[in-house]
Amino acid sequence: MENTAKTVTFHHVPIMVSEVTDLLMPARGGLFVDGTLGGGGHSQAILELLPPTGRLIGVDRDEAALRAAGERLSPFGDRFTAIHGNFFHLKTLLQLWGIRAVDGILLDLGVSSYQLDEPSRGFSYKFEAPLDMRMDQSAALTAGEVVNGYPEQELIRIFRDYGEERFSPLIARRICQRRSEKRIETTTELADLIAGAIPGKFRYKEQQHPARRCFQAIRIEVNGEIKGLREAVDSAIGLLNPGGRIVILTFHSLEDRIVKSAFKTAENPCVCPPKSPQCVCGRTPYGRVLTKHPLVASPEEQQQNTRSTSCKLRALEKLGEGIGSKTSTYRERRA
Repeated sequence: MENTAKTVTFHHVPIMVSEVTDLLMPARGGLFVDGTLGGGGHSQAILELLPPTGRLIGVDRDEAALRAAGERLSPFGDRFTAIHGNFFHLKTLLQLWGIRAVDGILLDLGVSSYQLDEPSRGFSYKFEAPLDMRMDQSAALTAGEVVNGYPEQELIRIFRDYGEERFSPLIARRICQRRSEKRIETTTELADLIAGAIPGKFRYKEQQHPARRCFQAIRIEVNGEIKGLREAVDSAIGLLNPGGRIVILTFHSLEDRIVKSAFKTAENPCVCPPKSPQCVCGRTPYGRVLTKHPLVASPEEQQQNTRSTSCKLRALEKLGEGIGSKTSTYRERRA
């Protein structure tokens, strides 16, 4: 394990930029929202295609991201506005600015390169640091509280559900045994503990570190990345003007299933029994899925940016008499 106090400049390599902009169609103008601003890479690409009358709102719960993006996007002047907050509360955040509907929304659900690579944030098993993992540094729950305070069965649940870790019971038991002796304080201490709990023949069977899945699971729990995601996606769809579009990048199978389900419901909200001769529930489609299958990064991008390998992109268009309502679906690159 590498132990370093070095800090890094905020950076994040945006994924599938051309696919995102092709689907959002910012050149048509209007008001767009990047609900997961990060370092501003996607936002810059959108702003560069927006006509002079177009605007973009960037939302992020990480103050470091807001500062970095604000500096990067300063040349766009008042066409760009940064808001501190969680896209889970996007409707409320926008209403505070007098905004009730928008023409495009981007949600990139991945963790930023900066958060992973900045040792002091405690996201990575590669650097020794306090167990933190908070995207919003003002939030109360930390990774240390999860690791040292959650009951064994809860640890099993998050390792299994959020990390898809097959050895969740063994790892949770080892953590509980260790913390009964002393509090688990650092990322490297936890990573070594997890690796030691996995049977030897499986420990390094994959190329990636054996603690990777559990660290992902703890991060998701700390930041509430799954709980409430369905409601957040539904709310975001509701914010779109007719013809408006939403593009979502996911990096976890649970996230992708939630987004897929929300889009499917928007396209076919009928709740009548399948064998009913006709619909009597009265629910009509309010969205059109633009990606029959999720898009994935090109082989070239995956080679250049390994963090793009697990990314899936889905897009939906709000139905109605809008600018984009008659455009064709994006050419698919199947997952």
